[in-house]
Amino acid sequence: MDNREKEFEEYVINIGRVAKVVKGGRRFRFSALVAVGDKKGRVGLGLGKSKKVPAAIKNAIERAKKEMFSTPITEDGTIPHPIKIKSGASLVLLKPGKPGTGIIAGDVARSILEACGIRNVVAKSIGSNNKHNLSHAIIEALRKMRSKETVLKQRGL
Repeated sequence: MDNREKEFEEYVINIGRVAKVVKGGRRFRFSALVAVGDKKGRVGLGLGKSKKVPAAIKNAIERAKKEMFSTPITEDGTIPHPIKIKSGASLVLLKPGKPGTGIIAGDVARSILEACGIRNVVAKSIGSNNKHNLSHAIIEALRKMRSKETVLKQRGL
């Protein structure tokens, strides 16, 4: 079990505190948004909720591992093509970067792209900077990535 735990990198994107007002005061619960990846093209995003922060993070990691998918990465450690995706009021623009560019992105995009194993990319968020919408837009963009070989195969070339 120890080897499996080291298999994935975990990045906590957001921890939110929610209050429910009851007769005796406020009852607090926590939600955690976590990105999990193997740095080889597989990544997942999970939202976990609990009365305690560590339990919420653990739930989010479990959900993220279930939601994992593969995305193509070129030999240069970048994405195959530019893409623009909208989620809610958040618009995300991902562009391939030349070798040595690094990850030029905000903290939400950086954590997801690092977990995925992408090393050279430029990301720009336009519109709302809500962490949940941003992360869902980035995940959707990575899901829609197609490698050059896949596109040629689909076109019958």
